[in-house]
Amino acid sequence: MNLLTSIKSFSMQRRAWLLLLAFIIVFEACALFFQHVMMLAPCVMCIYERVAMLGIGCAAIVGAIAPQNPVFRWLGLIGWGLSAYKGLTLAMQHVEYQFHPSPFATCDVFVTLPSWMPLNKWMPWMFEAYGDCSKVVWQFLTLSMPQWLVIIFAGNLIALAIIVIAQLTRTKR
Repeated sequence: MNLLTSIKSFSMQRRAWLLLLAFIIVFEACALFFQHVMMLAPCVMCIYERVAMLGIGCAAIVGAIAPQNPVFRWLGLIGWGLSAYKGLTLAMQHVEYQFHPSPFATCDVFVTLPSWMPLNKWMPWMFEAYGDCSKVVWQFLTLSMPQWLVIIFAGNLIALAIIVIAQLTRTKR
């Protein structure tokens, strides 16, 4: 069995999707730790990036429902890709706000979510923003939080690309 066939086989198992979900839960728990324990105020971009991360989590749940079924697996993969891509673009824009501030390019003052899903009203402890997008409030190994998110979302897209390529391989029966 070659590597791509093994990856395809793994993507057809529930534990693969639950592993993705576990990573998202860890990342979201870290965000809440930074917010509620370290008292770092999330900004509007942080909240949008958090929602993109939750999008990946929702895609993982869809994939985990019936990973043997190509419809659920492909819906999960598409949701994962759309959320990771949106998260990457948001994180890159956030990095721009931090390291190349401009009075003409600033983040929103308030979180703007669809009226049919006002997460900031339903769960303000997780989705309300009160920080400044342009401030670097935390760094690890010289990278700010949005820079780490660029790496995380890009890593998701690379993993997704490999898994999608593996989906195109034929499996022996």
